[in-house]
Amino acid sequence: MQISAVRDAIATAAAAVVLPAGIGKLRCTGYVPDSVVAPCFFVGEVEVSFDKAMARRLDELVFTCRVLAGRQDDRASQRIVDALLSGSGPASLKQAIEKARGAPGEMALGGLADDLHLQRVQGYRWFEHAGSTYIGAELIIKVIGDGST
Repeated sequence: MQISAVRDAIATAAAAVVLPAGIGKLRCTGYVPDSVVAPCFFVGEVEVSFDKAMARRLDELVFTCRVLAGRQDDRASQRIVDALLSGSGPASLKQAIEKARGAPGEMALGGLADDLHLQRVQGYRWFEHAGSTYIGAELIIKVIGDGST
């Protein structure tokens, strides 16, 4: 699997969420941005486990992604994050990202991986990013695929 392509595909999948009226669009990127325009989703750190199956047939990537919302109104910002972290609904990142798994028998992320799974949310808290503070959370996404490509 090519890490850069997988990052970008995760961000593209996340961009499909629809936020509540009046909030605007979720800005999504496959990389940690220099500055954040909230609300924002980005793919951060990656852990790579090679050779999970013989002959380079399976590698595992675990991405730590973040979603950040502004802090102009603490309650409203937390509601945005809550909507994004919900398991279903138009603003659900889990639903949008896992839609990129494809239909049964299809490759995930447009052919880049065998499968992916948004495993959990962690660290719902205030984040410092480029000198500003945001409310947000981390999302842990596991991607598996052919290690020889």
